[in-house]
Amino acid sequence: MNTRITILVLILLWCGLLPAQQDLPFSVPNDQIKPLRSLLDNKLQMGLENQILKNPKWKKLIDSKLMSVGVVDLRDPKNVKFARINGNHMMYAASLPKIAILLAAMDAIEKGTLKETSEVKKDMRLMISKSDNQASTRMIDRVGYDRIESVMTDPKYEFYDEESGGGLWVGKRYGGGGDTNREPLKNLSHAATVTQVCRFYYLLANGKLVTRERSSQMLDLLENPALHHKFVNTLNILAPDARIFRKSGSWRNYHSDSALVWGIDKNRRYILVALIEDPAGEQIIRNLVRPVETALRNTKNYKKVN
Repeated sequence: MNTRITILVLILLWCGLLPAQQDLPFSVPNDQIKPLRSLLDNKLQMGLENQILKNPKWKKLIDSKLMSVGVVDLRDPKNVKFARINGNHMMYAASLPKIAILLAAMDAIEKGTLKETSEVKKDMRLMISKSDNQASTRMIDRVGYDRIESVMTDPKYEFYDEESGGGLWVGKRYGGGGDTNREPLKNLSHAATVTQVCRFYYLLANGKLVTRERSSQMLDLLENPALHHKFVNTLNILAPDARIFRKSGSWRNYHSDSALVWGIDKNRRYILVALIEDPAGEQIIRNLVRPVETALRNTKNYKKVN
């Protein structure tokens, strides 16, 4: 965040002229945290479809199952809204599923089967912030495919669920070589659906991944990404003061991005996920931010921003 903007915000907060930001993770009681799929909102769904499908190129990709989009409105943590297009369509997601390695590593650290050394912490940061393939492969080798699979399929999370189209999966080292453990539905090595990635960030924002403390640690690792393309490129223009927690991926024609966007005020607080198979995928993802924010603005009580 720009230093002058930060100072101004702190002064306004101190003077009571701006509402204090709610910390992440949220402090929502367990009985008020509902399954994300139960929070599908008709108005947000219609708004998202209207904004996305009016673009002929995007509509063609969506109709061909080459593009998926998901959004979660987090303005009110006790009244979350969710919408998605091709939400349960699993696609190759390149480096985005490295969030699955991160979660499995945190689970192993918490259970004492992986020591949280300085090297492990450094590799987790490189894996998430810079999407470093060598660091990611070292983390895969430390954690193991079996643990990654068991955490993704754990009934506590169900981030990979065959009955819901699959989801998050890492079954191959990044950079080649070694054994593989491809997912059973489509034989993909690095997979995701937008619904499952949205659920990942939703549970993370509520402090429900491993423990609240480990969720906070994962948020720290996801914040301030070193790569400034795709969603981040546009958000840096629209909201340079917003906090962004993010993981993206690209390989050949496969482009993916995921972000939890947390603005200074609650008018820009949401999760956005996109999976695209197209040579122009990176630019399409950049261009998605504005229409998605328009869909959010058009939902009830959403104030205009930028």
